[in-house]
Amino acid sequence: MPKVRTTRTKRPPQGFDEIEPTLDEFAKKMKEVENEPHEGKRIVESSWPIFRIHHQRTRYIFDLYHKRKAISRELYDYLLKYKYADANLIAKWKKPGFEKLCCLRCVQPRDTNFGTTCVCRVPKEKLEEGKTIECVHCGCRGCASGD
Repeated sequence: MPKVRTTRTKRPPQGFDEIEPTLDEFAKKMKEVENEPHEGKRIVESSWPIFRIHHQRTRYIFDLYHKRKAISRELYDYLLKYKYADANLIAKWKKPGFEKLCCLRCVQPRDTNFGTTCVCRVPKEKLEEGKTIECVHCGCRGCASGD
């Protein structure tokens, strides 16, 4: 979560005030999801919306800098430093084959039973017809780049 700005902290770079309303909206959504009741859900299902909002916020910043070139390098570094975006996830998105990666837990072999990546990383054409898959870690239904 981003640090709280006080009068003693460094001022954000130019252009931050343009994207701040969107970042505040993501923070508001995150707060609502954290306070949402989780009765009737599986244990892992209660954290899925948090992963989705985290992914959306990181993808928003990634697209602003790498795709649309709408923010400066200084602002991008500021956003990464103060944890508005996940730098490790962005580093994976830059690599071929990981452009649509949903979360870092899906590529960590230690988190699976058989020491491989998550089932959401399997391309849809290699899965059985009509079978719906869902990632146990984040609820993703398929983030393989070949889809």
